[in-house]
Amino acid sequence: MTLPTSVRKIGPTRRSVSGFYAFRGEESIAFESTLERDFLVKADFDLNVLGVISQPCEIPFHHPVTGRRYTYTPDYLVYYRLGSRHYEDYPKPLLVEVKPQAKWQEHWRDWSPKWKAALRHAQNEGWSFRIHDESRIRDKTFENITFLTRYKRMVFPHEESHEVLKTVREMGAVSLDYLLARHFMGIYRAEGISHLWHLLATRQIDCDIAQPFSPFSEVWIPDYE
Repeated sequence: MTLPTSVRKIGPTRRSVSGFYAFRGEESIAFESTLERDFLVKADFDLNVLGVISQPCEIPFHHPVTGRRYTYTPDYLVYYRLGSRHYEDYPKPLLVEVKPQAKWQEHWRDWSPKWKAALRHAQNEGWSFRIHDESRIRDKTFENITFLTRYKRMVFPHEESHEVLKTVREMGAVSLDYLLARHFMGIYRAEGISHLWHLLATRQIDCDIAQPFSPFSEVWIPDYE
């Protein structure tokens, strides 16, 4: 099976912020707005996401009012890992349009034909189609990811990380408070907190990122192969 590739290049625009996001540090994915960039930040952090393709396809459609023929290019196509699911329950790739809520609500009637065409195209390809606005992108998950970003480039002794990861692996799931009490007592607690945030930021341990962080938040070793 041949995977889609970007059908057009994104260039500089005066209307919004554009650029390239270093996805997993291996691939540059284009974005045309800060909302698209934040969408990529969330996808990058999500270990269930296998990959993201920008501008993945061109979808022709007719506007029912004007009768004119147009071509619509959705923003992204997201592929997911199978993980522990059975192959018959393989998660469908997701075709995504990233659009500010106020904008799509204002233009819903005019843009509905192209989105209906995208939905039909996605169904024909075995994909899903969704519109992602601020409510889907800039949520608690994104807030937590943003918080962890400041700890990603910190450096801690490899031996300490190894011992923490060993404990998590042996216990299956364990609270942050337990790890602090076991590995970072007394004057080392503050550094230990930063160390645990670093392990989460670098995806060496995982948690329910959609929930508020607390001392009782549980973490585990990610298994997404």
